[in-house]
Amino acid sequence: MNFPSELKYTEDHEWIRIEGDVAFIGVTDHAQQELGDIVYVDINTVGDALEKGEVFGSVEAVKTVSDLFIPVAGTVLEVNDALDGEPELVNSDPYGNGWMVKISLANPGDTDGLLSAEEYQTFIGA
Repeated sequence: MNFPSELKYTEDHEWIRIEGDVAFIGVTDHAQQELGDIVYVDINTVGDALEKGEVFGSVEAVKTVSDLFIPVAGTVLEVNDALDGEPELVNSDPYGNGWMVKISLANPGDTDGLLSAEEYQTFIGA
């Protein structure tokens, strides 16, 4: 499994990459492996201001549907449109082309409770 050190992670298995006052969010390599083949990504929160921990969408795999939780407060700026036609990008490239949303950060201090790559690996027992 892959755990890029430049990312932060949540106990709900999302990752976040912060670039200035915006951030990209997706699900971890561990999460996509646990879910199995992703067949649909449902995110319709563009323009919504969400609080840390709120649901921003869901992913549907062959056998389950799982909610996606935003790791920090912010406004959803963009959804990765590529996932409409290729939801399997979440499986094949979870930290790259499989990103899910881009948000503007409401409170950069929200990242304080997030896990480092090492902490996340310990959390999942990797």
